[in-house]
Amino acid sequence: MTEVFLHVYDVTNSASAKTNNAIVQLNRLLRDGMGLGGIFHSAVEVYDNEEWSFGYCDTGSGVFSCPSKANAVYSYRETISLGKTLLSRSRVTQILIELGREWPGYSYDLLSRNCNHFCDAFGERLGVQKLPAWVNRFAHAGDTAVEVAETTIKRLRQAKTDLVTASKMACRFVRCAASTSSVSSAMGAIDTLSSQRNNANVFRLSILKSPATFLSRNCLGSRGSENEVDHGKSRV
Repeated sequence: MTEVFLHVYDVTNSASAKTNNAIVQLNRLLRDGMGLGGIFHSAVEVYDNEEWSFGYCDTGSGVFSCPSKANAVYSYRETISLGKTLLSRSRVTQILIELGREWPGYSYDLLSRNCNHFCDAFGERLGVQKLPAWVNRFAHAGDTAVEVAETTIKRLRQAKTDLVTASKMACRFVRCAASTSSVSSAMGAIDTLSSQRNNANVFRLSILKSPATFLSRNCLGSRGSENEVDHGKSRV
């Protein structure tokens, strides 16, 4: 009897570090934050500190092994106990040979026959519990995972660009509004000043005209002749 472990990895096999980081963050959000699942690779360990999984290849078996928790292609995330198997080491080896024939590399399918499906089948043969549902809830792995992450990055970048653009437009609007307000205030001041100047000019003309006419009449001591009054007005 020996304990069987499921090793779970984040699918970080993209050539882009940003994409891989996006996948890790997405898995944290969906798995840890929401309990939904994520984009994972899994492998089963039973005896000898070696883990077994399944992947695509053109010819031969898709079943392969590597040291436990040490798959160099992905990023190790966590280990889950699936219980204990009553099978002997030799029987487990025989099961792996059988699975190797049943799971050729070319039969790999992202949705219906991926590494998580293999681990479930292997665990069933070992007589242990099934994988937690969240491990394979998003069956899209490999290239599909990369595409999802890249699409997410593009959308985040676009959202950031839109936000920056909107902010710039808002700043311009505020500046224009302030400028327009200043211009309006300045124009208002100019109009007021102009009006005051016009009023002042009218007032000056009134001062110049009225008193002169008034004085010319007063200087006569009487209304006098129309010619004298007209002459007094003409001097203005």
